[in-house]
Amino acid sequence: MKKSPSGAIFLLFSATAGLDFRSIEARAPQRRVTHTEDERIIELFFQRDEAAVAATRAAYGGRLRRLAYAILGDEGAAEECENDVYLAAWRTIPPQKPRYLFAYLAKIGRNAAFHRLEYKKAEKRGAETVALTEELAACIPDGRAQRAYEAGELAALISGFLRTQSYDARVIFVRRYFAAEPVREIAAALGVSDSRVKSSLFRTRQKLRDYLTKEGVIV
Repeated sequence: MKKSPSGAIFLLFSATAGLDFRSIEARAPQRRVTHTEDERIIELFFQRDEAAVAATRAAYGGRLRRLAYAILGDEGAAEECENDVYLAAWRTIPPQKPRYLFAYLAKIGRNAAFHRLEYKKAEKRGAETVALTEELAACIPDGRAQRAYEAGELAALISGFLRTQSYDARVIFVRRYFAAEPVREIAAALGVSDSRVKSSLFRTRQKLRDYLTKEGVIV
């Protein structure tokens, strides 16, 4: 059973929801929000202080909007997704107490964006999402991957695979396929050329396909 490219990207993005995505913070071009600032914001949530939302928006609002826009290609929808993140954070913190606040918020925002994407017509999807689907179609091309994901296996396999890769390869892969960052932005953030990022992504996708083939997910 062959799966569509849009299914491939949704599957891989969903499967990676349980992974450790601290590397999306690595060497970012914008000012890093300190762990102390994150703890202060989380404490506001625990106090049920509405200032928590304003503080979260000030710290991460722009990045959350860019993440949603990269997936949806629509500024209004991206802003709605950003607001969905604040509402979900308010509802879930507490009892949740994220160790890495942006990774927690980004997972919520990414999932919200992909739920919206499912209702969009294909021709209206963001250009970055179209590019990502084409890149990932070769990694997870058939129905067996869907069944592996439903069994909770694919996330563990991808997580295990990424731990075998170099630090730079992991950072580039996660920024591209978790945060949906364009190649040029990843290159600028890491201080390397676009071609180096593209080469790294190509090699990692090939290795991932080989790994999933060996594990019996792809046949």
